[in-house]
Amino acid sequence: MIKRIKAKHPSVRILVSSIHDESVYAERVLRAGAMGYVNKQEATRTILGAIRRILDGRVYLSERMADRLLCRAVGGGGERVEVSPIESLSDRELEVFELIGQGLSTNEIAAKLHLSSKTVETYRDRIRLKLDLSTGSQLARHALLWVLENA
Repeated sequence: MIKRIKAKHPSVRILVSSIHDESVYAERVLRAGAMGYVNKQEATRTILGAIRRILDGRVYLSERMADRLLCRAVGGGGERVEVSPIESLSDRELEVFELIGQGLSTNEIAAKLHLSSKTVETYRDRIRLKLDLSTGSQLARHALLWVLENA
């Protein structure tokens, strides 16, 4: 949605407010064109500060997430930044992973995303490889747990 909004209205400033884990989504929303990411559970003062920062034309991230991205950008500065295997998934792979966790079949995912079943199967295989899972059952269980934790 962010990419579509930015394509039609490039000057719009977008701040994403979500309950989802910023370590998985913050960098993705920035790449898509948003100017910041704030967790909905933050104090009102923090959310207002994020809005002001975006309105000033600056990027907003939590201090923890900003440090994490900067460390990754400069090679960790001697410290290794742990990256979750989920973070290695592309945006589309993450979308398919979430739909698997919601219990959708390959054909249902294909219909929802306007893809062929073969393409969804390819995504499933890539996800299994990236997450080091051997079977479709392991993938489904892992996806379900992830959806439950991030709902």
